[in-house]
Amino acid sequence: MWALPGPFSCRPWLYTPSVSLCYPRVSHGIAGTSLGEMALCAKKRSPEEERRARANDREYNEKFQYASNCIKTSKYNILTFLPVNLFEQFQEVANTYFLFLLILQLIPQISSLSWFTTIVPLVLVLSVTAVKDATDDYFRHKSDNQVNNRQSQVLINGILQQEQWMNVCVGDIIKLENNQFVAADLLLLSSSEPHGLCYIETAELDGETNMKVRQAIPVTSELGDISKLAKFDGEVICEPPNNKLDKFSGTLYWKENKFPLSNQNMLLRGCVLRNTEWCFGLVIFAGPDTKLMQNSGRTKFKRTSIDRLMNTLVLWIFGFLVCMGVILAIGNAIWEHEVGTRFQAYLPWDEAVDSAFFSGFLSFWSYIIILNTVVPISLYVSVEIIRLGHSYFINWDKKMFCMKKRTPAEARTTTLNEELGQVEYIFSDKTGTLTQNIMVFSKCSISGRSYGDVFDVLGHKAELGERPEPIDFSFNPLADKKFLFWDLSLLESVKMGDPHTHEFFRLLSLCHTVMSEEKSEGELFYKAQSPDEGALVTAARNFGFVFRSRTPKTITVHELGTAITYQLLAILDFNNIRKRMSVIVRNPEGKIRLYCKGADTILLDRLLHSNQELLTTTTDHLNEYAGEGLRTLVLAYKDLDEEYYEEWAERRLQATLAQDSREDRLASIYEEVERDMMLLGATAIEDKLQQGVPETIALLTLANIKIWVLTGDKQETAVNIGYSCKMLTDDMTEVFVVTGLTVLEVREELRKAREKMMDSSRAVGNGFTYQEKLSSKLASVLEAVAGEYALVINGHSLAHALEADMELEFLETACACKAVICCRVTPLQKAQVVELVKKYKKAVTLAIGDGANDVSMIKTAHIGVGISGQEGIQAVLASDYSFSQFKFLQRLLLVHGRWSYLRMCKFLCYFFYKNFAFTMVHFWFGFFCGFSAQTVYDQYFITLYNIVYTSLPVLAMGVFDQDVPEQRSMEHPKLYEPGQLNLLFNKREFFICIAQGIYTSVLMFFIPYGVFAEATRDDGTQLADYQSFAVTVATSLVIVVSMQIGLDTGYWTAINHFFIWGSLAVYFAILFAMHSNGLFDMFPNQFRFVGNAPNTLAQPTVWLTIALTTVVCIMPVVAFRFLKLSLKPDLSDTVRYTQLVRKKQKAQHRCMRRVGRTGSRRSGYAFSHQEGFGELIMSGKNMRLSSLALSGFTTRSSSSWIESLRRKKSDSASSPGGGGGGGGGADKPLKG
Repeated sequence: MWALPGPFSCRPWLYTPSVSLCYPRVSHGIAGTSLGEMALCAKKRSPEEERRARANDREYNEKFQYASNCIKTSKYNILTFLPVNLFEQFQEVANTYFLFLLILQLIPQISSLSWFTTIVPLVLVLSVTAVKDATDDYFRHKSDNQVNNRQSQVLINGILQQEQWMNVCVGDIIKLENNQFVAADLLLLSSSEPHGLCYIETAELDGETNMKVRQAIPVTSELGDISKLAKFDGEVICEPPNNKLDKFSGTLYWKENKFPLSNQNMLLRGCVLRNTEWCFGLVIFAGPDTKLMQNSGRTKFKRTSIDRLMNTLVLWIFGFLVCMGVILAIGNAIWEHEVGTRFQAYLPWDEAVDSAFFSGFLSFWSYIIILNTVVPISLYVSVEIIRLGHSYFINWDKKMFCMKKRTPAEARTTTLNEELGQVEYIFSDKTGTLTQNIMVFSKCSISGRSYGDVFDVLGHKAELGERPEPIDFSFNPLADKKFLFWDLSLLESVKMGDPHTHEFFRLLSLCHTVMSEEKSEGELFYKAQSPDEGALVTAARNFGFVFRSRTPKTITVHELGTAITYQLLAILDFNNIRKRMSVIVRNPEGKIRLYCKGADTILLDRLLHSNQELLTTTTDHLNEYAGEGLRTLVLAYKDLDEEYYEEWAERRLQATLAQDSREDRLASIYEEVERDMMLLGATAIEDKLQQGVPETIALLTLANIKIWVLTGDKQETAVNIGYSCKMLTDDMTEVFVVTGLTVLEVREELRKAREKMMDSSRAVGNGFTYQEKLSSKLASVLEAVAGEYALVINGHSLAHALEADMELEFLETACACKAVICCRVTPLQKAQVVELVKKYKKAVTLAIGDGANDVSMIKTAHIGVGISGQEGIQAVLASDYSFSQFKFLQRLLLVHGRWSYLRMCKFLCYFFYKNFAFTMVHFWFGFFCGFSAQTVYDQYFITLYNIVYTSLPVLAMGVFDQDVPEQRSMEHPKLYEPGQLNLLFNKREFFICIAQGIYTSVLMFFIPYGVFAEATRDDGTQLADYQSFAVTVATSLVIVVSMQIGLDTGYWTAINHFFIWGSLAVYFAILFAMHSNGLFDMFPNQFRFVGNAPNTLAQPTVWLTIALTTVVCIMPVVAFRFLKLSLKPDLSDTVRYTQLVRKKQKAQHRCMRRVGRTGSRRSGYAFSHQEGFGELIMSGKNMRLSSLALSGFTTRSSSSWIESLRRKKSDSASSPGGGGGGGGGADKPLKG
């Protein structure tokens, strides 16, 4: 036979045994489709313009084909599961790639691998994902059936009948009983309570557990008898289905009259009837049209920066795969033309091959199949498993568990964990997030006099600990014993009958929407929609003006022991636009008065300016209260004459009946009556900081994270809270306050702020001017700023600053500041600020809040965190992570976030390395086998390499690894910076991993090739043969990659040891089993390497070759890491060294204590006391390692390289487009 140019040459389309089995790329299917997506029972209908529903007339209502009350959140049934699920899974690019490979392998002319080598792993991945999806859908079916089969009493043909929820239709009349869930969105018709009142709990809708009141319109409130209800044929015309929980607009047409309907007349699905024996309701919206289901829409899918980079790298790798295929195909065409034609007698071309060019074309596709493992095969599934593990660590963290509320931390998504280690900007709400949202009535101003301060004998204000006993309210049997107030003069003013004081507390007892519950005589419980209202009504209660009860038309108040009933004429309710609330009442003497309370910015403009002195004094008091961090409200009243009120009430009624622009018309009517009011006074409520907030903010600031507070409170209150929580400090160079009312004023204030920052930078001699630094319009001033600055901007100014022509100036100025506080902002402005930073800064943003007004901000940021506090759970439901206290944020970011980022980066680096080391051996082998697409390894090794031999060790590292313990992560916030700068996995690190993999593959192939060329066995025969070479290279590869992951693992657990060394043991066990006589006897066509493993591995030359290959591959890595650790350590290396020094010192000290004499108590304490950084963090002054721990260890370079990278990142990026959110004061130590 003619000698081939290399020792192992063949053509795949000739007769050759089936060779290698490739492990195909795994799907991202575990991420799958969001569980929140709903498939609804009703078919898609054209959008409704209005909803018409006639009571007790199913035939009429069926004409409109409204959705039934059946809900379906499940996605599949038995018949549709397989086709629909497979269709969804093949939407993933990875699975489509698998399918493409499978099709290629079914073509015998190009496939050198058996078809089952791809279909087995593909079916495995599809099956695992399908089982997961089926399990999830089973629980959805179970939940749907449970809800749809609930029983409800429906009025049919004049008789109450038991019906399942799914059979309830629009227009049906339903009877609800106490503690029952509301089956659909109902118009309340009547109830067991007087005046058609009923009480509901809306926890399922908005998370609020306090009761709310709903009321039937008077014309239907008398329809409590079934016979009357059976004859009711009113028709409701209202808005189409929507997701607005707090709004409803409709009209009832009955007996040739029109009656306006609002949200106060509606019972929404998901509510629970409380403290009401029974009620009847008319179904308006059913099933998927209900507001609860309308709010269960699809959640926006968030992707991490690593995800986006990974997708880019996979495309690059695929391009590299194509390039390798082209090179080898060209080589094949040249070889066949120059050399292969001489072997036609022995190795004839296949019938389909008629030229060397076509042979090269087929070879290209053959190599695409063989080299496909260079594209990360099991990458996506492995990433999902690791993220799932990280999520469980967050859920199981006992240090983030709130014992008081019994609330654990919860990772509500598994896709963002590593991005928690890269946050540069935090946007925080104030009330309920930084503060407790537990309101306490602290001070008030009445008719120009301030109450609430206590003075000592010298006339100085007494601090809280120095105050005398609080006021004794025992004279009032209805007083709340938990209420505390120290200023006795306010109580004396009440007892002396001061008319202004009486009117002040009368307003507080009347102007609210609080519900009163009296469980026993004199034992009152208030159910308030907001903590502020509860605090104000409780204050009035203790000072003798006790809100006792209400009906739809009356309010009863006990004024200094006398029960007085006021006729309630109108409630002008609060909303985020009005920022005020009013009631119009008629007292027993028949006098009509409007009482109003609201934000000072709104109410002061609506006062009658008859007493300028009172206005000035009250404004001074407001500023004083706000400066102390208190939440303020202004109180006012206005007398109305009977004639004007009647005319105004008629116009209000017409506005409520309007079908279009009802909200705008009502707002205009309200605006008219709430003018020229008389100032009565102001209230000040204290909302205390949550525990640990100052320390958390100080620690996060040291980690170079910038914190912006976005609050609806007034400027003075927000600034004071800023100082309380250490965001603002007296050591700051300057705090800029932007309050301009026009575009020009805001632009000028921002310009002056930038000029001051630049002037100070020049003064300290930075060595450059601002003009030199600003090389383009978008250039950043961050590096030009010396000193620490803060920016405070109010809502009016922010509206101008967010306009398109000024947003860059605002962002440039704000990013140069260490802290930013935005006051009086709307929920939309919160989202706009977050979007602005996302748009122009290459930085990860995190938004944290606790209320419904924070939902848009939470959804806009890269990461949303919900606080489960006093304002319901809407923020939690919209969030990616949730817990109960702001202080847990430091642990979420500095421990879990940093570890997740570190683990994911190490996982990706190793994953790419091992795949390139494995696959590139085929590329080098191609030059020695006539480019014939012959594989190096046994086909079963190719199959099991990614499934068994190398999968578990890298997963263990990705789930459990850590560089420093959690205590050190908290003590050294600067450890967080590599994630912000994206240092651990980027394109540069990727190419380093690829280079190391290629280097390993070169040595893996050429060292055994060189040895085998001349080596002989013990008996003197030639050692070189294809099968022995394959076993040697495969064994070397498994040992080298196992050694490499041992070097990469920074935190060893029993699981790591078991997986790494267990994988090696499993490799040898499977190797000897595959090459055994038994398997060959059973499957002679599949196991052709019979007896090869024991024969080859019995040769000392083979083991020396494996040892040499391992040493040459691993030693450069060890040497490089040793030199880096010695010459240029990073901060984590320094911290680990410090820890080792401490351990040695403690061990030496223990030895000294055992053998030495008994020392003094003082010296013993000094040595045994564990050194920590808690006090240093609390002071917020610096974070510096002990000189003892760092003696003889180089740290200057470790700080300089991270700073130089930060400067390089800022220089290479444009201002708002530029990168890091670092710079300026943020890198400086925080001063206490």
